[in-house]
Amino acid sequence: MDLLRSNPMYRYLMILGICANAGLQGWTSLFTNYAKEIVGVNGFQLGVSQAVREIPGFLSVAAIFLLFFFKEHRLSSWAVILLGIGTAFTGIFTSFTGLLATTFTMSVGFHFFETTNKSLTVQYFNTTESPVVFARMRGYTALANIAVGFAIWLMSFMLPYMQMFLLLGLIISLTGISMLFSNPAGKEMPHQHKKLIIKKKYWLFYMLNFLSGTRRQIFTVFAIFLLVEQYQLSLRVVTGIYVINYALTYLLNPQISRALNKYGERIVLSLESASLIVLFLGYAFINNVWVIIGLFVMDSIFFNFSIGLNTYLQKTADPEDLGPSTAVGFTINHISAVIIPVFGGALWMLNWRLPFLVGTGFAILSLYFTQLITTDYHEKRALSFIARLR
Repeated sequence: MDLLRSNPMYRYLMILGICANAGLQGWTSLFTNYAKEIVGVNGFQLGVSQAVREIPGFLSVAAIFLLFFFKEHRLSSWAVILLGIGTAFTGIFTSFTGLLATTFTMSVGFHFFETTNKSLTVQYFNTTESPVVFARMRGYTALANIAVGFAIWLMSFMLPYMQMFLLLGLIISLTGISMLFSNPAGKEMPHQHKKLIIKKKYWLFYMLNFLSGTRRQIFTVFAIFLLVEQYQLSLRVVTGIYVINYALTYLLNPQISRALNKYGERIVLSLESASLIVLFLGYAFINNVWVIIGLFVMDSIFFNFSIGLNTYLQKTADPEDLGPSTAVGFTINHISAVIIPVFGGALWMLNWRLPFLVGTGFAILSLYFTQLITTDYHEKRALSFIARLR
């Protein structure tokens, strides 16, 4: 604990990470109801808007080339500022075109931040510390999200959507600006390649990221839209569900980091994939709103297991490849994230159950490929077991 806090990068990433993720969650809490009630989108248009939101993730590999002009930690701050600007303008443009434009702007900021955040974490913290840092950031973010959730709930009685988006965006941007005056970078870090690097030996990391992108979209787009469209849940109810998710995330994330260090990525990610098969089938075939809410909460908990992808890369990649490989993985994650919302939105118009059935298929594939994970951790456990047999 003290060693982590003594690292200047820890405080820097925690502040920006909490701000960016809490800001995004505030935007997300408002967005679906705003898009439905004010803009008047249908299921297909919602899918298109979410695909537009994920395009910057697909382009986040460009962050590698921006490092020629910005130091990586400075790029993190500028990205958070842009996230705030896009959020602030969301409620001003009430047409579908305006919704797409502000969504894209906000998303460029968030995805470029996430790319640099993951890269800096695996560079500045060792393989034992990084799961703790990732999990702790999600835990602290969960607390901030609870505060954001309560704030949105209270503001919904007094303010229109436009003013809520504007206030949220200003807070995000001001935090990013304040962090431009910090300098947490260490001088002894390994040199990172400033070019696109795709290596055959990282193919499993790429594949798991692709499949993770499909899983994420089913959760963030169609599971929440199921609650809003099929079960007519209001903004206040949806916000309350998110608050429950945040509270559980805060309580359980330390256990996730311990599980990664104790059992390894293969077991943790296998548990996530297996759970998704059950959850997605439940979304498709269970018609009880309380059960669906319970599935959504469970989905949110298992969503946090994905930090195992980053720690898996850290254990298998060459040190100088960590930054660019993180960006490539993040980009591959968003190939599926761009395709699935549009494809799933079209399926939704035919039958709302179809996106969840497709998600079940991807979850089965993810479970299969997860079994191929090997790290030094697993090798050491195998050798230890063999030694005991002898």
